[in-house]
Amino acid sequence: MPLVEVRNLVKHFTRGGGLFRAKTVVRAVDDVSFSIEEGETFGLVGESGSGKSTTGRCMLRLIEPSSGQVRFRGEDVLGFSSARMRAARREMQMVFQDPYSSLNPRMRARTIVEEPLVIHKLGSRGQRRERVAELFRLVGLDPAHLERFPHEFSGGQRQRIGVARALALNPSFVIADEPVSALDVSIQAQVINLLMDLQQQLRLTYLFIAHDLRLVRHICTRVAVMYLGRIVELAQTAALFAEPRHPYTRALLSAVPVTDPDARVTRIDLDPTSVDRDAPLREVAPGHMAAV
Repeated sequence: MPLVEVRNLVKHFTRGGGLFRAKTVVRAVDDVSFSIEEGETFGLVGESGSGKSTTGRCMLRLIEPSSGQVRFRGEDVLGFSSARMRAARREMQMVFQDPYSSLNPRMRARTIVEEPLVIHKLGSRGQRRERVAELFRLVGLDPAHLERFPHEFSGGQRQRIGVARALALNPSFVIADEPVSALDVSIQAQVINLLMDLQQQLRLTYLFIAHDLRLVRHICTRVAVMYLGRIVELAQTAALFAEPRHPYTRALLSAVPVTDPDARVTRIDLDPTSVDRDAPLREVAPGHMAAV
């Protein structure tokens, strides 16, 4: 059984509306289905606005979905009561995109990392302090800096604090929502290596949301490509990069920079009229699905 199953997930937002204007419905996530195996790093990629971050937030019910199912260890998360959902969040956590806005600037690092333990009433004060110091060491930070405020850390260090906070409750499933896109390129590799090391040490399962396909290629076992709220292609990472089947995937991959300055690069511009938005995913090769 997969650790996580998403079935026919839908999230619609209503915007506008006024005296002389009708409301419009934005189909941010439109009938999305996929599963994630235990220990896997599953990639969800697409441009800004494709619906990938909304999908991740709906899975943890940070945003309530319009319809669909999210099953974790066989249980439907969307059917949980508020008390059951609070308990489930010990197993499912998120690392947010922006280490500058996701940390409270008025709280010291110690309080930020300790907060989940306090909310869930875990351990005595002394045990929590010990756990926070252990988490700081785990993510490569010096516990001597626990009394600092977020602005006293670099961007990479702030993201490490965000990772420590996400790991405080010993989750088994972590959604990493563009965890390095706000960081300098020189720091990105350090944070990615940290996430991969932690996966091995703690036996974590990741949903890795990104628009940087080079990162996804190196760390994900399987990849789903989102376009306008729908998954248009899903395959093993090597197969997706070797033989993309959907026109949007081909356009996305053609935009990935290459390191060889002499290599001939053909940029593919997507013609939106070439995409049938309502085409269902079908198997085009063993384990390779595409909406073509």
